[in-house]
Amino acid sequence: MSSSKVIWVLFGVNFLFVLHVSGCDENCGDKPVFSPTHLIVKYGDPASASCTACQRECINNIVNLEHSVGVTETNGTLLSWTVDSLKEWELSLQCYYSNASDYQCCTKLPLTLYKPPDNVSFSFGNNTGPLMINTLYTLECTIENVAPIGNVEAVFYKDGIPFGQVMKTLLEDKKPTTQSFPLSRLLSEHDNGSEYWCESVFRLKSKGQQPPPVVRSQRSTAIVHYKPKLQVIRDSDWVTINEGEKLQLNCTSVGNPSPSYNWTLPSGRLSPSRSSVFTVESVAVEHEGKYTCVVSNDYGTIPVEFNVEVRVSYLGYILIGVVIAVAILVIIGAIVYNRYYKNNRTGEYNLRDALRFRKRHTPVPTVE
Repeated sequence: MSSSKVIWVLFGVNFLFVLHVSGCDENCGDKPVFSPTHLIVKYGDPASASCTACQRECINNIVNLEHSVGVTETNGTLLSWTVDSLKEWELSLQCYYSNASDYQCCTKLPLTLYKPPDNVSFSFGNNTGPLMINTLYTLECTIENVAPIGNVEAVFYKDGIPFGQVMKTLLEDKKPTTQSFPLSRLLSEHDNGSEYWCESVFRLKSKGQQPPPVVRSQRSTAIVHYKPKLQVIRDSDWVTINEGEKLQLNCTSVGNPSPSYNWTLPSGRLSPSRSSVFTVESVAVEHEGKYTCVVSNDYGTIPVEFNVEVRVSYLGYILIGVVIAVAILVIIGAIVYNRYYKNNRTGEYNLRDALRFRKRHTPVPTVE
């Protein structure tokens, strides 16, 4: 056969195939049924499907299963298709039967050939400097060499909790491609230290079939910078305390970088303390006045004021006065008693001596 005749034969075969496809009725009553109804195959894996051409309409008619790869077997109206390694991205499986008048009834098998991504990566967009609060950032999940891209969803996570999903359903590429999935997010101080990542998830109608695996990106810790923010709750700037009690003034704050603390005393002098809590073990009247705590880092400063009022306890002074008065009275009483006792004792001895003298004296008889 000459080369021109071969070309015409091939052309005729292709022409008949086009006519066959274009004339196939997919809405016929007793239409072919595939099992499974939707075939999902990983790129390079073996695959198989079967087709029951009809229940009654196609008996003694021509039945066939069109395919570009793999092999088929026919057993009555049951057709089976298998392939050892499916790598055909544009594969179409069509089962049909035709009658004597060349009427064709057909069903196409929905087939998804997927390929997991080679790599999934997460980033805070094109940001190269420190992250800042109240700033809108574009988070990006880049999924590399994956197919089909229209069935892939990027799921974003923060500390293990999903907070956003992005799909590109308008993309119809069946072959592997690389895409970046963006998601906008406004960051706050609560994001500082949180772990972010994303996952590549296939959204496929996989009834009765194992869903494709999820591929996760690396974890990225968000370092968010922000000015100091007071962490303690304050009801008032005024602090009233009793004399002798322990005074503690607290201006603990959060910030990134970690804030520093400087205290100004009522005297106007700077305190050597650099702690967030200023302490006086036993407060006195001279500790009364305004204390200022200045909290600062590279992104801002906040002053925190405390007005301290020391209540004097007069009960202590009264007790001391009473003790002193009692002591004085005891001393005076002792002195008075001592002098009075000595005087009384002296008089008693003289009287006794006098009495004793009279008793021992013998009267001298008078001489007549």
